[in-house]
Amino acid sequence: MQNTSKQYDAVITQCRDLFINKMKDYGSAWRILRLPSLTDQIFIKAQRIRGLQQNNERKVDEGEVSEFIGIINYCTMALIQLEKGVVEQPDLSLDEAIDLYDDKIAITKQLMMDKNHDYGEAWRDMRVSSLTDLILQKLLRVKQIEDNSGKTLVSEGIDANYQDMINYSVFAMIHLSHA
Repeated sequence: MQNTSKQYDAVITQCRDLFINKMKDYGSAWRILRLPSLTDQIFIKAQRIRGLQQNNERKVDEGEVSEFIGIINYCTMALIQLEKGVVEQPDLSLDEAIDLYDDKIAITKQLMMDKNHDYGEAWRDMRVSSLTDLILQKLLRVKQIEDNSGKTLVSEGIDANYQDMINYSVFAMIHLSHA
């Protein structure tokens, strides 16, 4: 599991670096996005990954990795939005955004470590295509919860689904880095 922790951190460093650079370019313009808009962005990325996995021909020269990075970063933004709420104007400095990003990732990584302990690193035997399908399933769940005004009867909330999508995406990127 120590190796998993290091591999996880390496993937997150790559995602965090892109998040920081986009914050420098665009500021926190993403703060105006409502949760369904973020969910739809994640859905587009997951659908593209599935398409790349199923189609032999690519018309855009970007692979799965950049899309998994997008899923991780959009899910992290969604977790921030859940905590802070949506605003009408960008309101976070770069340092504030990085602190929030790091906080959400630390909580999500701990969840992964706890589940990884209980599941015995079962993800290592999974295919990237299965991880993609699980992400899409989680997205459909989130959309249903959003359509129910955020209410669930017996299920985990939206935040847990975003966290799982982050962790599945990290696992996929670890697999892809060793392909």
